[in-house]
Amino acid sequence: MTRPGSAGPAAGAAGAAAGAGGSATPRAGTTWDSALSSEEFAAIGGVGFEPVGQVLGTAVFTIGYTGIWGCPGNWAVTDDNNPVPSSRWASSLSQLVRTMYAARRSALARAVAECGALGGDGIVGVDLQVCEFPAGGLEFTVRGTAVRARSRIRPRAPFTSHLSGQDFAGLIHAGWVPVALAFGVAFAIRHDDWRTSFRIPFAARNQEVDCYTRLIGHVRREARKQLVLDTQKHGGDGVVVDDLQLKVGESDCPSYGSTRDLTAEAVFVGTSIARFGRSERPAGTRPPLTIMRLERES
Repeated sequence: MTRPGSAGPAAGAAGAAAGAGGSATPRAGTTWDSALSSEEFAAIGGVGFEPVGQVLGTAVFTIGYTGIWGCPGNWAVTDDNNPVPSSRWASSLSQLVRTMYAARRSALARAVAECGALGGDGIVGVDLQVCEFPAGGLEFTVRGTAVRARSRIRPRAPFTSHLSGQDFAGLIHAGWVPVALAFGVAFAIRHDDWRTSFRIPFAARNQEVDCYTRLIGHVRREARKQLVLDTQKHGGDGVVVDDLQLKVGESDCPSYGSTRDLTAEAVFVGTSIARFGRSERPAGTRPPLTIMRLERES
């Protein structure tokens, strides 16, 4: 029997799920709240889990320094996977990307801390929202329901998952467990030069603007790449994608008057998952498989 706290994230979640048929020790005098529907409550109960309370994590970040200085230039794409700037003086967006990761992870870590304080083994139905804060900056909010397995096996750290109660139960029935929420964030910026403006005049015929296609294609591929890397860090075998967001904005070019720069941001959010019965990925195995949701929004 694995001792409490001795299992890694994937192995601990699997152990808690595998032993969830046992009986839980009720906590006297405690009343829990939950964001689960009645169907979700029944679903997680059917696989040996019970809610212990709602959890919340927030973080407010000011986005001041983005790492952008001067004109980014018109970057070209040598192939699908190796975009390079046309100028070595092109600015880097790495500082902005690091800030976006830090903000999301800070909010998630605070929700996980609340889950641990409630004695939970993980969080289901995680909802991550990013909105403007009234006093300036961005507010990152994580909400979910902490759950606990009816088992003597406890994971080392609580798992996190965007999956609903029904999807979580289906995952457990299929021999998989959630490990952690995974993120993929990427930014790209491109200067709108005269060649772009020439291709999209007011009365242009229907045609592809290939420079814009490359911009959004590059940022999506980079975000997906980062999602897979984040999944690998968690020890997951794959990732079930919850959401893909793409934002494209424009701003005045800081170097050349009467011109603009286009910025594209792509964000992937998903749940890394692992099979029962294995604690670590064998060396030399293939990278995680990205799994998209199949159902359509009504």
